[in-house]
This record gives sequence, structure tokens and C-alpha cells, in this order.
Amino acid sequence: MTSVTVDRIEQFARTPRIAYFSMEIALESAIPTYAGGLGVLAGDVLRSAADMNLPMIGVTLVSSGGYFRQHIDDGGRQHEVDAAWDPQQHGAVRVDAAVAVNIEGRQVWLGAWLYVIRSRFAGCEPVLLLDTDLPVNHAVDRGITRCLYGGDARYRLKQEAVLGIGGVRMLNALGIHVRRYHMNEGHSALLALELLRETASASSLVHRGETEHDPQAVRRLTNFTTHTPIEAGHDRFSYDDVQAILGDDLSLDVIRVHAGYECLDMTRLAFSLSGFVNGVAKSHARVSHEMYPEVDVHSITNGVHAFTWTCAPFVRLYDHFMPRWCCEPEALIRADQIPDEEIVAAHREQKGILIDRLNRSGAVFNPEHLTIGFGRRMTEYKRPALLFSDIDRLLEIASRFPLQLVFAGKAHPHDEPGKELIASLRALQQRLEGRIPMAFIPDYDMDTGLLLVSGVDVWLNTPRPPLEASGTSGMKAALNGVPSLSILDGWWLEGWIEGVTGWAIDSVDAHSDSADAAALYDKLANVVLPTFYRDPSRWISVMKGAISRNGSMFNSHRMVRRYAAEVYCAS
Repeated sequence: MTSVTVDRIEQFARTPRIAYFSMEIALESAIPTYAGGLGVLAGDVLRSAADMNLPMIGVTLVSSGGYFRQHIDDGGRQHEVDAAWDPQQHGAVRVDAAVAVNIEGRQVWLGAWLYVIRSRFAGCEPVLLLDTDLPVNHAVDRGITRCLYGGDARYRLKQEAVLGIGGVRMLNALGIHVRRYHMNEGHSALLALELLRETASASSLVHRGETEHDPQAVRRLTNFTTHTPIEAGHDRFSYDDVQAILGDDLSLDVIRVHAGYECLDMTRLAFSLSGFVNGVAKSHARVSHEMYPEVDVHSITNGVHAFTWTCAPFVRLYDHFMPRWCCEPEALIRADQIPDEEIVAAHREQKGILIDRLNRSGAVFNPEHLTIGFGRRMTEYKRPALLFSDIDRLLEIASRFPLQLVFAGKAHPHDEPGKELIASLRALQQRLEGRIPMAFIPDYDMDTGLLLVSGVDVWLNTPRPPLEASGTSGMKAALNGVPSLSILDGWWLEGWIEGVTGWAIDSVDAHSDSADAAALYDKLANVVLPTFYRDPSRWISVMKGAISRNGSMFNSHRMVRRYAAEVYCAS
């Protein structure tokens, strides 16, 4: 390790920090250490902390094999392409420390890479990328930190042991004083067991070898953000696997008290040993409490990093009219004072960039026609095909009001129904050719996401309620003057003001796909499209409403300030 790295670690160790643990963190678009919204959210938290000089340190896995690059074949099938990356080529450096975690009876050593997130305001936040690919390790153990969300349940448990247990040990080895541990989703919950083990070790010294655990001491150090209301989204491991992989650092009897008696429930473990628990929207906190009635679940609604998720034309616009907007996003509430023609010109420029990219790939898009965007993880509950529930109705609407459609999103490599959804979109694209221009942009990443949320005219979101924990893509669209047309779920229940920030897809039966599709068609045909084509001044007013009401509120600066005031600084 270079002296520069030593000096930097010592610099970061001087100040007590919030340790932010997340299985994935989106550091930058070209570094494939994120799979979707969870990782992007984690990156935005650290970017805002850097802007505000809030001392944090991110802890994640190096995921040296990346998530995957998405290739779509002529039949619309997704194929996963290796996304291996070299940390040194992206400015990360090895730290001079190694710690061990007991896995399957072997000592697995892990090192770490230091990556620094830098703010345009001179602040910075360190991120540790944990890595087991060390020559001292058994060959199978060297691959533990390679694949993000890869392998089977046993592989995932090994990864989560490295993240939670190994992450705490690495921070200790580097001399980082942690004032609080923030678990971003349940993947890192084993850190609470490591802290519990530490309390037992300290207690044993005091009580002459009699082991005592102090859960309250752990709770004073930890908080937990849960992100999913979907049962399948909560990691659960059999105690047979726990015993075989983790061994006897803590007895299974102790783990069962905090993580459930039938299996190791990572969410329940995090709930049990956290002093503060929150969902990522008001509705999500309510749903999480219904799933775990014994838990008091608060709500801190997600936000996005304003500067990262605003396209260049709007950055220039905001810099001119609201110079401090990127460090004080609440200034965007004054967006209604920006002249209409300036808003239109900025959006037209960005839309032109998107249309040019689509047309270069063989599409035929018209920059004057309303363009609808949909981009998120391709999985069944997101319902990307809801818009096509009644093709005849959709074509009838398009015959009166021209519209264009752009989709993007990855399906998990093991999610065959998700892959089928992507293939079905390709089939629909061919079926609608010549009548409704449609495109699917492959390999959805941060750069593609920004291009999409800023270049379309309307952002569509159609999750099956109440399965949308929060959702952040519509927040990103709002920063770029793009209103949402969305199911009333997640953050949109808080951000929606009908005809002001966008429009609701509000059906008479929230549990019926056909009812939701009918409501979507009605809102498109009778409100959204007529406004776009016949009342441009009203449309610009909605664009400004999205910026001023949603952009000023649903940003990660507001979110991180709430964490700081209500959680990190709480006694």
C-alpha cells in the first residue's frame, strides 16, 4: 500500500463515522457493483453525505465479476455477459489490512479496496470493497466476492458473512471508529451478530469467563432500512446451512432468539438487533409493520442525488436560475419562476439526444410525438406489459394521438418469468411496427437510466400494489421536468398531486390487472395525451410542478438530513 493510501486511511480514521453497509453500491455507471435501485440508492446516500461533509464510510463487496452486461438476441431473449472489472482501473487502491472469517471450518481471509466518492464541493466519502480473492485462500473461497447476487443460497450466506462479519472486523482492523452501523437491507444483518459476539467477549472479561450478550448495546449502535414488501425478497437460510457455513461463533440458540426459530431470517435478525428501523416510504413502513407486527417501523422516504440524476441541459438551466440548487435541492421549489421557453428548450435538447440514439439503432422516432418511458428491473410484479393488456384499445388511442414507447431493464439471471417479459416486449415491438414506434434499450445502467428519465415526456410506473416499496425512477424523472403517470403505490402516494406533478392510474379495483389497465388507458386517452397535444401551456405547468414539488422534496439530501437528525445523532 502506498503512503498516500496510508495517509488517507488515517485521515478517515480521525473522525467517528457512520458505517453504511450495503450488498451493492452504485459508485459510478461503469463500475458494475450494483444491480438496480438498492445499489443506486446506496450510492446516492454516500454522494449526498459527501456534499454535506457528513462523515460516513461505505462497506460493500468488490463484486469483481460485476452483475452482468445484458445482451438481447433477435428473439428478444436476455443473455448475461461477464462484467468483470479491475478496481485499480477505476481509482481504487488496496488497503494494508486483512481479516479472517470462519466459513465451512476454514479461515477465509479478506482484504479490501478503498474507493473514494468525491463531491463537487470538495467533500469525500470512503468506500471499502471487501475482497476474498487472495492467494492465501482456498480456490472456492476466492470466488465468494466475485458474483453479485450469484450462486445458490449457500453462496449468498457466505457473501453475507463476509459483508456483515468481515466488514465489522475490517473496520476495526483499520482503526475506523464507528459511531453507528446502518444496515441497508437485510444482506448485512450478520454484522449485528458480530457486534453481539463482541459484547459477549467484553462481558466474558468482566465476568471471568461467563458469557453474556448485551443486545441493548448492539441496538444503540445500529439502524436498519428495509426495502422490500415482497416475501421472496427477504433472505432466509436453513439452520443446517448456518451451522455448516458459520460454525460456532455464536450458538444457534442465541441466533434463534433474534432471527426466528424455523430459519435464519435476515430481516427479522436486523429488526431484532436495531435501535431504529425504517421503511422507504410511508406506505412501505405500514406494509412492513403488517408483515412483522412486533416491530415499530418508521418511515424515511427515499430520495435521489439531484446533481447525479439531472441531465446537462437542466443542470445549466438550474445553475443559471438557482445557483445553489445542487447542494440545496429545496431551491428547486422556485422552478415555476423559470421562463416556459427555457424549460421547453432544455427538454427538447435532451429529448433530441435520446431520439438520436434510438434512431441510430434502427428505430423511427419523431421528436414531436409524446414519448413514454419505462425502465426498471424486469420482474412480474412491476407489470411492464400492463400497457399492452388491450392492444386494440392502445392502437385506437394511438390513431388519435401519436405516441412512442421506450423500455429498459434487466431480469435477474435466475428469473425466467422476467426474461419472458423482455422477450414479450420484443414480440410486441414487432407487432406494433409501423403503428406505434417502440424500442428496448439493452444493458440498463446509470447512464442509460439518466438518458431515459430525462429524454422521455412521461414516466410510466405500473407496479402491483402494495409491492412497490418506494421506487426512485420517477423522482429522477421529476428532476428533469418529466411528470409521472403511475400506480398509487410507494413514493408516488406522497409525490402525486393530480394534474400538478403528474397523474395517477387509480382504478376501482387495486388488485385487478384489467381494472388497472382500463384506468391507464382512460387517463392516457382523456387527460395526458390531450394535454400534451392541445394545451402546451398546461403541459409546461405540469413539468414545472414535477420539478418544484417533487424535485425539491424527493432528493437524497433531504433523506440523509433526516437520517442524521432522527437516527445518527439520536442517543
